Amino acid sequence: MNMFRSSNFVLRSLIVLLVGLLLLGVGSSSAGVSRNAESFEVNRQRLLSYLLSQQLTQNHYRDQALDDQFSAAAFKLYLQQLDSQKRFLLKEDVLRLQAYEQKVDNEVLSGYLELPEVGAVLHRKRIDEAEILIRQIMADGFHFRTPETLQVDPEKLDYCQDRSDLRERWRKVLKYQVFSRYLELLEEQDKAVSKTTEMPSEYRIDTKLMAIASDKVLKSMEQLLLRLRQITQREYVDRYFDAVCRAFDPHTNYLAPAEEEEFEISMKGSLEGIGATLQQDDGFIKVISIIPGSPAFRQGQLQAEDIILKVAQGTAEPIDIVDSSLRDAVRLIRGKKGTEVRLTVRKPAGIQQVIPIVRDVVQIQESFVRSTLLKGPAERGGNFGYIRIPTFYRDFFDHDQDSTPRNCTDDVRAALEKLSGSQIDGLVIDLRNNGGGALTDAVQIAGLFVKQGPVVQVRDSAGRIAVLKDKDPGVAFDGPMIVLVNRFSASASEILAAALQDYRRALVVGDHVTHGKGTVQTVLNLDSALPPQSMDEYRPLGAMKLTLQKFYRVSGGSTQVQGVEPDILLPDPLPFVQSGERYTDYALPWDTIAPVSYTPWQAASFDIDALRAASQKRLASSPRFKVLTELRKRSQDRGGVTARSLDLADLWQEHSELINAQQMDAAVKSEKQVQEGPIGDGWLARIEKDLFVGEAVQILGDLRGRESFGNSLTKTTEMGR
Repeated sequence: MNMFRSSNFVLRSLIVLLVGLLLLGVGSSSAGVSRNAESFEVNRQRLLSYLLSQQLTQNHYRDQALDDQFSAAAFKLYLQQLDSQKRFLLKEDVLRLQAYEQKVDNEVLSGYLELPEVGAVLHRKRIDEAEILIRQIMADGFHFRTPETLQVDPEKLDYCQDRSDLRERWRKVLKYQVFSRYLELLEEQDKAVSKTTEMPSEYRIDTKLMAIASDKVLKSMEQLLLRLRQITQREYVDRYFDAVCRAFDPHTNYLAPAEEEEFEISMKGSLEGIGATLQQDDGFIKVISIIPGSPAFRQGQLQAEDIILKVAQGTAEPIDIVDSSLRDAVRLIRGKKGTEVRLTVRKPAGIQQVIPIVRDVVQIQESFVRSTLLKGPAERGGNFGYIRIPTFYRDFFDHDQDSTPRNCTDDVRAALEKLSGSQIDGLVIDLRNNGGGALTDAVQIAGLFVKQGPVVQVRDSAGRIAVLKDKDPGVAFDGPMIVLVNRFSASASEILAAALQDYRRALVVGDHVTHGKGTVQTVLNLDSALPPQSMDEYRPLGAMKLTLQKFYRVSGGSTQVQGVEPDILLPDPLPFVQSGERYTDYALPWDTIAPVSYTPWQAASFDIDALRAASQKRLASSPRFKVLTELRKRSQDRGGVTARSLDLADLWQEHSELINAQQMDAAVKSEKQVQEGPIGDGWLARIEKDLFVGEAVQILGDLRGRESFGNSLTKTTEMGR
């Protein structure tokens, strides 16, 4: 909080210096832009340019100047968000825009912006031309028997050379959409058709349904073009500013006033919707995380890294949201409790899927710690505790004198106390899909399991290092522990896992290395820095999310990019999901600093090689893990294939395989229900059937009686806390 206030003080000082410049109209003008009478929007751009550039160069963790290297990065991000699918701009447009590739730094420093103005003019022109092409193509219809493919990964495409190439690209896009919609109509017409993997001949061409499908696709495209035409000049500029910020790192953003509102709503944890955290990523709306206990969580099919392509209200026609703003997408997805929204998503493997979700009130109560007692393996016996930490929550702002703000640490301590009566022989801490939260709780929870000492190091841009420590010599549990992680375990959850691993206090078990987010951000409200009255007209300016610090393990290595490597690796059900800091543009690099002095857990003597070998032997003979392995193989077969066939029979085959995969997935659904399914009634039964929890208990069974661990659970009242 002190950091936030000092940053606002710096902002306010900068604003005071800038007021005179704006009022006097001081500043050089860019070529080709008239500055005889400074407009309100130009002054706003200058104000934001000054604020953002000063914060980026003075307070961002990365020591980077606003130079040509920065310009190239910002230009790349700007171009990606302007036409993410490469369906509007021609190569000649891109060449014209590239004249600004080395000038972004000059624009930001001067405050006079030409690139977003020129880009907006070109974009609007091509939208108008695309509408003419689309209507012509839809009127001409499609050849059903022509063998051809559509590349759906824009990174594997170049911009079209001319209008003829652009027409061909749109023709394939529209043909694919019409055929996909046609197959959906077939399935709606006869549900029995979906039970076969070969499309019956009588359904191959139904001219009436095909005409309906074409009409629906045309209406969807008209809505998309209308929405794109409604993008204001200010929105073009705001997206430009966001690209400028993201050139420093993927977690530094400019939040325009509307986006700031959405950010604040997501932080409050209560709204009527589906319960998914979304982010605009190069023109796509990407799912970042699923809120535990939310409608999306309970429905189970929507997952992190999914791309939302279309949104439909119940049985209404879907609306294409590619290239839409995050604000527009959220407004379509959010809705009243009890209503249904149908999301057309593209999975990481490239397959499209329609996911129906009934909206509900998303409450943070569903994200609290939960615990239970599990029986050990039949051949070894024993009782084992299980504690799931879905997020590191802490209410810093609850000022209600009649309530006690809830926090994750107290809930974990209470869970341990609850388990104390059973004299557990081991403990599983489940951090899967835990995207982080309050650093305070990661440190304090680590302190429940290790004696006093450092937990994490935090370094700022000036090189100053702070060591956050557990100062209490007491522990709440001194028996063997396993920490479950996956690729979606991030930030504070990585700190906890890394600390327990470095202290050799627990074995880290998971299906993938963790996310690798080892940076700290603060959110600066730009309005709070404006002096009263004189600049009220520029409110609201929005906010800036700024990366200020970096996390390091007590052993010296950063958790950034590399994440935490599991000691025992389990089968990965999502081998082609590229989720993690290593896959993001301009992520801060991994590095090391000096380790701090700490004392490893003296009671631990893990024979990791023997434990790993025993685990692999069990997995090889487990029927349920064999099903998971088959799902993995199917995912591998589909993964990386981004060219979609435009043959109707092939599309039907793909559609049927998706249904079969979903049926197979249902057979092992229990292993993912902790992360994706309901946490209400039946939660305990699902935990007991969870494949990864089950294997964690098996590993604890291997440890029981073999390792030199204590096996007592000390009540929190004995810890001096």
